[in-house]
Amino acid sequence: MFHQGSMVALATPLSTDGKVDKPALADLVEWHVSEGTDAIVAVGTTGESATLTVPEHLAVIEQVVGLVNGRIPVIAGTGANATAEAIELTERAAGAGADACLLVTPYYNKPSQEGLIQHYTAIANAVPIPQILYNVPGRTALDMLPETSATLSKIGNIVGIKEAFGTVERIKTLLELTEPGFMIVTGDDSTSMESMLAGCHGDISVTANVVPKAMADMCRAAIAGDRETAEAINAPINDLHTDLFVESNPIPVKWALAEMGRCGHTLRLPLTPLASDYHHRVKSALVKAGALPA
Repeated sequence: MFHQGSMVALATPLSTDGKVDKPALADLVEWHVSEGTDAIVAVGTTGESATLTVPEHLAVIEQVVGLVNGRIPVIAGTGANATAEAIELTERAAGAGADACLLVTPYYNKPSQEGLIQHYTAIANAVPIPQILYNVPGRTALDMLPETSATLSKIGNIVGIKEAFGTVERIKTLLELTEPGFMIVTGDDSTSMESMLAGCHGDISVTANVVPKAMADMCRAAIAGDRETAEAINAPINDLHTDLFVESNPIPVKWALAEMGRCGHTLRLPLTPLASDYHHRVKSALVKAGALPA
């Protein structure tokens, strides 16, 4: 198994001029390492991969790899809806020193299940770096079926899947069908504890952006099968699992991090700052979780 535990889907801080805020990014990375985060996912959905240019995308990966300096794994988001583009991004992330790549299913063009098998097989054959599949039908309008994931799990350098279908039943099905040692992590914070208690290996988490230690501790307890401890840790952070999604991710988590003084509010269009109607709700969840003072 490649890795397990709490893997933060790291937000990408932006300055008021819209450029990547390198000092804030460095502070975030150091905070996650010191708080016990098990791995960092750079430039995934939460990192605004959709609106960063390719040079920016690669520069963030390079910076995170350099800052982490081998202390924990760095997983680079390199998915695309064109196979050739995904291969190029994966090659360049491997060259930048990433430990693995996370590849979302092709979005918008909606390939068949056979198309998914050929897409991922082509990337795996082209680039030897460990690769993690990523299924998030709520964003891509495409569901990679468990049988397809099981077929792909037989390929040596396809080491796992981030499954964001959003049910514990889907996680259980994947555990049954995929090859032994294949890493199954959830991409759904709200069902993450139950998924790990059911045998899932970790969580690529949005919530971990604001409460990294609590998420790391909860994941370790749940993976170990310690329901009592996991529930006790999860209780005060549970509202974050839903309230950080009151608008499209990463809008709420960017606002939360700004309220915590860890980065600015800036997002790239077409994303806009969190609507004022939701400020109290997100702030209340942060206070309950101990991320902000009451």
